[in-house]
Amino acid sequence: MKVIITGATGMVGEGVLLECLQNPAVKQVLMVNRKPSPLSHPKLEALIVPDFMKLEQYAAALTGYDACFYCAGISSIGMNEADYTYITYDTTLAFAKVLAAINPNMVFTFVSGSHTDSSEKGRIMWARVKGRTENALLKLPFRGEYNFRPGFMKPFKDQKNIKAIFKIIIPIIPILFPKKSLTMQQVGQAMIHAVQKGYPKSILEIEDIKELAKPV
Repeated sequence: MKVIITGATGMVGEGVLLECLQNPAVKQVLMVNRKPSPLSHPKLEALIVPDFMKLEQYAAALTGYDACFYCAGISSIGMNEADYTYITYDTTLAFAKVLAAINPNMVFTFVSGSHTDSSEKGRIMWARVKGRTENALLKLPFRGEYNFRPGFMKPFKDQKNIKAIFKIIIPIIPILFPKKSLTMQQVGQAMIHAVQKGYPKSILEIEDIKELAKPV
């Protein structure tokens, strides 16, 4: 399969990318970034798109892909709802709509978060916005659309995009909270399997991701 990945300069996107590069089911990866990346691999191609809201300008380079693993995102800490909505909802939907128009047989996977609010009415701002984004993505005409709600994710050993404080708690969290923990390998494998065989749920909580990550 041929996949598009966003957010490869962040921990989740980098982890999913590493799994795709080592997984034999993935033949080609297009990394869509706003800025150049030093990553290099025979499977890997890069497309620099400074403004995801103007993705239609790059339609020719995005045609013919089987999946998009949308891992781009930002923390809501210190952000107001309008700015967070623009990045999380507006930008994601603009990106996805372009891909749906040129690759209708594509499977689109959005990395959301545990406790996302599907009602869009809760008190927690980021959860409302993520829920609104999930709901809107499900209405697009993709072959399949899945919203991943992971909890703690243990990165690959050779990952570089990890915050210093996160490195301290990596060995501890899976021991203390095994049911709320995943590995980045499981997340990447589950995304690949979603393209290969699908899944009966469009919203995948931690246990769903673990189940989908099992060998095909």
